Amino acid sequence: MNKKLIVGNWKMNGGLAANAALLQALKAGLPQGGTAGVAVAVPSAYLAQAQAELAGSPIGVAAQDVSQHEAGAYTGELSAGMLKEFGTRYVLVGHSERRQYHGETDAVVALKAQAALSKGVTPIVCVGETLAEREAGQTEQVVKRQLAAVIHQVGHCVSELVVAYEPVWAIGTGKTATPEQAQAVHAVLRAQLLAATPKAADIALLYGGSMNAANAEQLLAQADIDGGLVGGASLKAADFLTIIAAAR
Repeated sequence: MNKKLIVGNWKMNGGLAANAALLQALKAGLPQGGTAGVAVAVPSAYLAQAQAELAGSPIGVAAQDVSQHEAGAYTGELSAGMLKEFGTRYVLVGHSERRQYHGETDAVVALKAQAALSKGVTPIVCVGETLAEREAGQTEQVVKRQLAAVIHQVGHCVSELVVAYEPVWAIGTGKTATPEQAQAVHAVLRAQLLAATPKAADIALLYGGSMNAANAEQLLAQADIDGGLVGGASLKAADFLTIIAAAR
């Protein structure tokens, strides 16, 4: 069975003092002998702070985005090489907010995943459908298309990915897919990965749709849910620690 992985996505939240307090509380409250991997995806301005605060702790640093380019005239972007210098272990690619607000296509997401892998940073590839797509019965078609673009681009490196299923209709809305709904999509993604690599069972599949302290245990009990990509609840130490403790 996969080791569970819990990643907090701070989105565009934080401040130097608040970050320090949150990270110190997380370090102090991590379950003794806990088996889950833990990381926090912080705004890029705080990567150096997170690297310093988390040095020597089991909590990894993640970034929220990466450029598909190695270097050059791309003002405002960060390359995978830059992220690596800040001890960044993971990077989110294709988060629904990047797809929606920044027009990121499946092809761009795939190139970003490849760029991260080339520098030894693990991409957390986000896939998920909108409410309209779910109601039209297109959930499976949409998530498979999104993941297929990345599988095609990274080739034999597919086993080094983390995949996060985030139903767009359940992000920040308070709505959550039922554990059964989430598991059904995770099973589809696992089957797709199995067709691409014999190491599919080792690829962590995270659920990222309003996972919180109240529902984490039920979601994490599902056969193909290997962890969580946690939004708002990751900004509250007590809630995030409860979710981590549920990831046994």
